[in-house]
Amino acid sequence: MAEGANKKSNGGKPALYKAGRDELVNFYREMLRIRRFEEKAGQMYGMGLIGGFCHLYIGQEAVVIGVASAIEDQDTVITGYRDHGHMLAAGIDPKAVMAELMGRQGGVSAGKGGSMHMFSPSHGFYGGHGIVGAQVPLGTGLAFAAKYRGSDAISVVYFGDGAANQGQVFESFNMAKLWELPVLYIIENNQYAMGTSVARATGASDLFHRGRSFHIPGSEVNGMDVLAVRAAADEAVTRVRGGEGPIILEMKTYRYRGHSMSDPAKYRSKDEVQEIRAGRDPIDQARQRLLDDGFDEAEIKEIDKEIKAQIAEAVDFAQESPQPDPSELFADILIETDGEPA
Repeated sequence: MAEGANKKSNGGKPALYKAGRDELVNFYREMLRIRRFEEKAGQMYGMGLIGGFCHLYIGQEAVVIGVASAIEDQDTVITGYRDHGHMLAAGIDPKAVMAELMGRQGGVSAGKGGSMHMFSPSHGFYGGHGIVGAQVPLGTGLAFAAKYRGSDAISVVYFGDGAANQGQVFESFNMAKLWELPVLYIIENNQYAMGTSVARATGASDLFHRGRSFHIPGSEVNGMDVLAVRAAADEAVTRVRGGEGPIILEMKTYRYRGHSMSDPAKYRSKDEVQEIRAGRDPIDQARQRLLDDGFDEAEIKEIDKEIKAQIAEAVDFAQESPQPDPSELFADILIETDGEPA
């Protein structure tokens, strides 16, 4: 991919990753885990067990699983507030994520982050950020830190089509290119920023072109197909890790639910949602590939049963986990060394 070049990787016949049988099974299992987790989170929110805002990732599972399978343990990941699926893709226990949603002590952020501000640096996951676009300069900073330290780690920065219009995003692009930082920008274009379609919010809807003025290459990817995502991520990760500077991948995806649990999503028709769900669902596509590869229907049902049990266990753990101790209000405020603030 030449400097400043832009391409649509799904123009014509899309490039697809050639996954082995075990990889296909894993892709299916991991996407299904996110889907079932999010469905259960929606139920728990409706029952009043999850407070505050809650943004579900249903429909976008192929993006995070395809990218996560292409990066390494030393790499860092940062995203916005639609973050539950990213946490699971980072290898964080569903029990800890569900407990965090319910504000419990057993949560990954000790019950203090909730749905929008989860954080686990031990898993290379740096949030979960509630301010639109705020994660982009932070993720660019993570890339700067990796380069400064001489590490071959890269920073993967996810943001949405709405955040793509934020000024801080362009400031980040400028610095990333100026210093040739190892950062992979993933635009999760689910077609609607809150309740506004991309066509109504921007004069240039090809978001992968957004880096052109900085000579940052970009590609458009079919974000509803995990094999297309993995193929594009492999190429991008290789180039970024190889010192070629930042790259943008625009994942054309779709969310089936509203922007958040409080959004009735009346700005689009039920037929639109159903058409995409019936013809392009990422999990259904993976399931069909398994069947075409000779995978037995009973084996698929066993995976489904396993995932359902795991999510039920996560809910039980969360409900049984105690509320955070009041002393947690004063924890993680500052670090002291020899009695003095660091």
